[in-house]
Amino acid sequence: MIPAQFDYVTPATLNEALALLAEHQDDAKILAGGHSLIPAMKLRLAMPQMLIDIGRIKDLAYINEEGSQLRIGAMTTHYQIESSARLKDLCPILPQAASTIGDVQVRNKGTIGGSLAHADPAADWPAVMLALQADIVVVGSSGERLIKADDFFVDMLTTALEPGEILREVRINIPTGNFGQAYAKAAQPASGFAVVGVAAHLTRDANGNCESASIGVTGVASKAYRATGVECALVGTTLDDAAIASAASHAADGVDLNGDLYASADYRRHLIQVYVRRAIAAAQQ
Repeated sequence: MIPAQFDYVTPATLNEALALLAEHQDDAKILAGGHSLIPAMKLRLAMPQMLIDIGRIKDLAYINEEGSQLRIGAMTTHYQIESSARLKDLCPILPQAASTIGDVQVRNKGTIGGSLAHADPAADWPAVMLALQADIVVVGSSGERLIKADDFFVDMLTTALEPGEILREVRINIPTGNFGQAYAKAAQPASGFAVVGVAAHLTRDANGNCESASIGVTGVASKAYRATGVECALVGTTLDDAAIASAASHAADGVDLNGDLYASADYRRHLIQVYVRRAIAAAQQ
C-alpha cells in the first residue's frame, strides 16, 4: 500500500498547472482532491512520475450566477455545494446529491471537478450532470472548449478530456418554470458509491402534464447514461403512478449492466426501475 516514487508540485495558477502538464505529458497526473487517485497510487494501479496538485488554485473554487447560468469551479468541494443556500433555492438537486457523497471527510476534501474527470462508473455527479444537461468547460494549451455532459463520459474511467487538458468549470442553466428535481440512490454501505443512482429533472406544462424529463443513471454500467426511454415515456403524461411505473420499465433499455459482489446485473435491472420511480416521485414533491 505504498505508492511508487513521484515528484509533487503545487502550482499557484491554472496557467502554471497547464504548463507543467504540457511539459510532463503522460508522466503527470492532476490531483484535485485525491480520494480516487491516491488509493489507486497506493495500489500501484496509477504510477505517475509527477503529481500536480491544483488544490491551491483558489480561482478554481467558486459558485457563481452569471446571467441565466450557474457556474461552479472545478475545485469546489462537495461540502461547499451541499451547504450552499443559494443552490438549494436555484437548483436543489445539486446540494441534495452532494449530501449523499461518501462521508463528511470526503465531502470536505473531494471536488466536483475531480469526480467528473475521474468518471468512476458509480460516482454521483455524472448522473446529476446528465440530468441537468450541463456543459463542462475544459482548458488546454490550445485554449478553452465546452463539452456537453452527454458527450463527456466515454467509458469506465474515461472522459472526453484530451491529453494536456484540465477541467475548469461546470455550467448549468438555472431551472425555470414549474420544475422538480431529485436524486435517489442505493449506496454501497462502506464507500457511499452508488450501486444504483438516479437523478431526475422534470418540468410540467400549464395543464400539469410532464413537459420535459431528463433522467441520469449511475452505478449500473461502465459509465453514467441518460435513460432516454424513460424520458420519452414520461413526456405528455400526468406523472401518475401508472405512468411512472410504465416509464421506469425502460430504464435499462439498450444498456449492458454490470454485475459484481454488490449486485448482479439482474438485481441492478430491478433496482434501476425502483430508483427511477423514487427519484421521479421525489421530484414532484
